Amino acid sequence: MDTKEILKKVRKIEIKTRRLSDHIFSGEYHSSFKGRGMTFSEVRQYQFGDDIRSIDWNVTARYNEPFVKVFEEERELTMVLMVDVSSSELFGTSQQFKRETLTEISATLAFSAIQNNDKVGLLLFSDEIELFIPPKKGKTHVLRIIRELIEFQPKSKKTNIEQALRYLSNVMKKKAIVFILSDFMDENYDHALKIVGRKHDVTGIRVYDKYEEEIPSLGMVPMTDAESGRTILVNTNSKKTRANYRAHYLKTVDYFENTFKRSGSGTISTRIDESYVKKLLGYFKRKGA
Repeated sequence: MDTKEILKKVRKIEIKTRRLSDHIFSGEYHSSFKGRGMTFSEVRQYQFGDDIRSIDWNVTARYNEPFVKVFEEERELTMVLMVDVSSSELFGTSQQFKRETLTEISATLAFSAIQNNDKVGLLLFSDEIELFIPPKKGKTHVLRIIRELIEFQPKSKKTNIEQALRYLSNVMKKKAIVFILSDFMDENYDHALKIVGRKHDVTGIRVYDKYEEEIPSLGMVPMTDAESGRTILVNTNSKKTRANYRAHYLKTVDYFENTFKRSGSGTISTRIDESYVKKLLGYFKRKGA
């Protein structure tokens, strides 16, 4: 893809997602995440009606009268977009590939964040860390993130969510709003997610295709695993084959949902032929309620 074509794609995504973030998501994003982080401001004398849990016992003992800690909302937050760029994202039987949907959602979230003067960072991962762009503010920075999402060519085809989470724990020392965007066709990331969830506000956004839910009856079909490159001939007319396919899919979804729930993190699932706008908006409203 040449530079002109990349810039054209960046502009197209900017126009679509900027409109969404300006008119729909910025307010919901604000109410969902603002005020969640609190920083220490000062100590003052206790007043009737103050929460006794705010009492600073050290200062109270020193002056022999009650003092409370005063906190204020953090005015600046940090968002990190963790995006899966493994080969399974280059699949789609409807309007577009999963990776294109991941890019649009990422851009919408990024523009929502900069509307509130927050920083945005990007972590692209496969079964290794492909790219990390530290959080910064501004439209120019967000356009760079979108460009990377469009044109980046990963070294590896495979997926390792656990490794990406461990890397995030090492590089992000302060609390952040973390969105993990993937099809989540992976396991064994429960422990790493629990650690990240203790410090950060985490949401998993699962993007999938309708034919990943259930395989249609099409006779003998050659199927290639995008991550391993292995091709096998599958009899899709077989009820047992279709049932096993469905069972494997449901097992992956169940692991995703339960793992995030146990870690105290949120989840969104959206099919590429559905409106992710409604899914995001509904999630923000529930979270901000």
